[in-house]
Amino acid sequence: MNNPVKTDKLVRFTLTALLILTALTAINAQPKGYTLGDVVADFRLKSVDGRTISLADYRSQKGLIVVFTSNHCPFAKAYENRLIALDRKFSAQGFPVLAIMPNDPTAYEEDSFGNMKARASDKNFPYAYTIDETQATARAFGATRTPEVYVLKQTNSQFILEYMGTIDDSPQDETSVQRRYIDEAVSSLLAGRPVQSPITKPIGCAIKWK
Repeated sequence: MNNPVKTDKLVRFTLTALLILTALTAINAQPKGYTLGDVVADFRLKSVDGRTISLADYRSQKGLIVVFTSNHCPFAKAYENRLIALDRKFSAQGFPVLAIMPNDPTAYEEDSFGNMKARASDKNFPYAYTIDETQATARAFGATRTPEVYVLKQTNSQFILEYMGTIDDSPQDETSVQRRYIDEAVSSLLAGRPVQSPITKPIGCAIKWK
């Protein structure tokens, strides 16, 4: 006859082990990504205008505002006009925007390459809008959401990560913005000052991994 006490302990031990294994698997599944001060490796992505865009294409710039975004996410949509404004303000000063769509398009038809082309045309994006087909670039950065932004500064022909996180402190209502984190970060870098708030929490939709 089975000992109920031993059986209960075995069940609890098994459940605990499964929970730990599940947690470790989830942690390992999350992209590790770059940290502040890291050199960002080159990448090549297909743009909606037919070009292949690489980080090396921006060697003539002082830096780059990299934003992982998407068509379907309401947070990403809410930030489109603000991204356009950021590019118009800072592109001429050497910090253009590069938009990357990292989602698996099979998860949302709205994120298909064809719909990306249509969105870029409808909104008249002044910056490159690219697709991360293998999701390797998103994983390299450690991106988890759309939108999520990384500000890079070019130093000695290398792109160094100087800021990571959200665009500002009001994802849904632009009129309520108190802190414009990207604007602050790029303005500080252009003035030769360190970024005051180099890490913020991105607010948006989870990236849909393959």
